[in-house]
Amino acid sequence: MYTSPFPQVEIPTGPITPLVLQRADALADHPAMIDGPTGRTYTYRQLAEGTKHVAGWLSMRGFGRGDVLGILLPNLPEYFLLFHGAATLGGTVTTINPTYGPEEVAFQLRDSGATLLVTIPMFVEVAEQAMADSGVTTLIVLGETDTHTPFSELAAATPFEGHAEVDAAEDVVVLPYSSGTTGLPKGVMLTHRNLGANLAQIENIMEVEPGQERVIAVLPFFHIYGMQVLMNNVVYRGGTVVTMPRFDLPEFLRIMQDHLITIAYLVPPIVLALAKHPMVDDYDLSALRLIFSGAAPLSGDLADEVLQRLGVKVVQGYGMTELSPVTHSTPEGAYNPSSVGQTIANTDTRIIDPATGEDLGVGVDGEVWIRGPQVMKGYLNNDAATAATIDDEGWLHTGDIGHFDSDGFLYVVDRLKELIKYKGFQVPPAELEGIILTHPAIADAAVIAVPDEEAGEIPKAFVVTTPGSGLTADDVMNHVSERVASYKRVRLVQFVDAIPKSASGKILRRELRNL
Repeated sequence: MYTSPFPQVEIPTGPITPLVLQRADALADHPAMIDGPTGRTYTYRQLAEGTKHVAGWLSMRGFGRGDVLGILLPNLPEYFLLFHGAATLGGTVTTINPTYGPEEVAFQLRDSGATLLVTIPMFVEVAEQAMADSGVTTLIVLGETDTHTPFSELAAATPFEGHAEVDAAEDVVVLPYSSGTTGLPKGVMLTHRNLGANLAQIENIMEVEPGQERVIAVLPFFHIYGMQVLMNNVVYRGGTVVTMPRFDLPEFLRIMQDHLITIAYLVPPIVLALAKHPMVDDYDLSALRLIFSGAAPLSGDLADEVLQRLGVKVVQGYGMTELSPVTHSTPEGAYNPSSVGQTIANTDTRIIDPATGEDLGVGVDGEVWIRGPQVMKGYLNNDAATAATIDDEGWLHTGDIGHFDSDGFLYVVDRLKELIKYKGFQVPPAELEGIILTHPAIADAAVIAVPDEEAGEIPKAFVVTTPGSGLTADDVMNHVSERVASYKRVRLVQFVDAIPKSASGKILRRELRNL
C-alpha cells in the first residue's frame, strides 16, 4: 500500500456551501467570479448574497432536502449561485452537459429524479423537449424568456438565511453522471463530506494565494474537474474565477492576457495549442505562473514544449468523478511532467495485479486502487455497479493501469476500462454501439478508442452491414451524430465481416485494435 507523503488534514464535517464561502466576509469586495467575455463581476459579498436569494426562491417553491435541481448551463458566474442555492437547502444538483440532445437530457432528468431545470435561451428548445419526457415541472431561464421563469425572479427573492439541516456524510449534494469503468452513464452520488474532504486534501498541494490568484475557468462546471477544482476550490481558497462559456482559442488567449490569469487548469488539447499554435505568440501571457493538466493523459514532451515556449511549468493530477475528483497531484515546486503526481493527504493507493489480485511493488504496472474520504457514496439506484467498483474494504477499483516510482510519483500508462476519453470527456462505447445498432442496415457493431494527437482519443466504429445495403461510412457517422452530443460522435468507420467476440458474447476489443 502506498500512503500519502503529505501530512494528514482535518476532514470537514459540515455542509459544503459555508465551507466554500469561508472567505466571503474577509474578501467581501474582492472579485470572486467574473464572466470573461463581458467582464460582469460578482464580488465575494455578492456571491454569498446571491446564493441566499436563489435558496430563498427555491425554498418558497418547496424545494428542500432530497429534491433535485438540474443545471443545463455553460460556465457562467450564476452557476455557483444555483449550485449552492440548492445545496444550502439540503437539495441535490445534477449537472448536465449543455451540448446534450433532448434524449440524453431527458435520461439524466428522469434517472436523477429532477423536478426543476435551469438553462439559457439557446438551450430552451432542447430543455422543453427533455422536460416532456421527465418529471421536471418548472424551467428557469437565465436570460430573456416570455414563457418560463426568469432567473431575475430568483435573484430578487427574499434571501434564505442560515442552512438547512444536512447529514454531511450521507446527504448527496451533487449527481454528476459518469460511465465509471464501463457501461452506460450512472449518477455518481457525492456527499457534502466527499466534496469538502477533497477541498481540504488538495489545499496544501494545489496552491492558491487568497486575494491574489486569477484562474481561468474554461473547463465546464458540469464536469467534476471544472465543478470542484475550479468553481468550488478557487472560491474556497480566495481566488478569482474568470469564466468562459465555451472554448475559443483567440478568446481564451485574450481573457488570459486581459485578466492577467495566473493559474490555468486545462486539458491536454488546450495544452497542445499553447505548445504549438502560432497565435499564442500574439498575446502577453506573462502573468501566468502555472498550468495544471488533468482529465486525460499528457505527454511529458508536450509539457516540456510549453515550458520552453512560455516559461511556465505544466504539472498533472489524477482522479475521476467517483473520487470527487482528485487523488494524485504534483505539488508546487516539483516538476515531473510525465507523472500524474503523488498521493494526496488522507488517501491510500494500491497497485494490484489484475490477474492474481496481489499487490505490486515500485515500477511494476497494475490496476490502481484508491481509498479515502473522497470516494463516492455509490452509483444512484445501481447497487451492482457500486459493488463492482468499490470493494468491501472501501477500495475503489479505478480500471486504470499504472505504477509508482521510488519517490512516490504515480504514472498512469493504460486502462482496463473501455471508456474513450475524447478531449477529457467520457465516451462510453456501449452507448454508441447501441445507437449504431438502431440503423436498419447494420447487423453488428463495436466501438473502440484510437489515439489522436489533438483529442487524445477518438471513437472508431467497426460495422457489419446487412447484405446489399450500400451503407457508407458517412451514413454511419451521420446516424450517430444526429443522436448524441458532438464530443460523442464517431470519427472513423471500418466495415468488417464480423465482430470478434468471446464465448460469453463479450466484444474482443483487443482483436479489433489489430485490424
